Amino acid sequence: MKYPCLVPKRLCRTNILIHLESEDTDEYGGPEKTLDLDLMCNFQDSAKTILTAEKKLVEITGTALFPGDIAPDWPTLSGGTVTVFGETRRIERGMKARNPDGTVNFSKLEVI
Repeated sequence: MKYPCLVPKRLCRTNILIHLESEDTDEYGGPEKTLDLDLMCNFQDSAKTILTAEKKLVEITGTALFPGDIAPDWPTLSGGTVTVFGETRRIERGMKARNPDGTVNFSKLEVI
């Protein structure tokens, strides 16, 4: 059975540079594997204001959505950076949304 893609390619119009780092470390403490990608995504910005006792802090976050699996050889998307709209942001959370048959429908990166 063919499942419909929930993030169609025609809606992905934002250029994004992705630098993924694996969770495993080498003997020097750096990431064991890295992967650099230049893709198109559907990117949504959001902002959150956090009030502290001393001052107000504005945290800008975003979500990048991609059709399919952006890193098929990687079991998880967890660390690294993305460059979007000329800004470099840290990947906070990654997700591979799976179909009932186990194939990846879309990938999602949440950045801060």
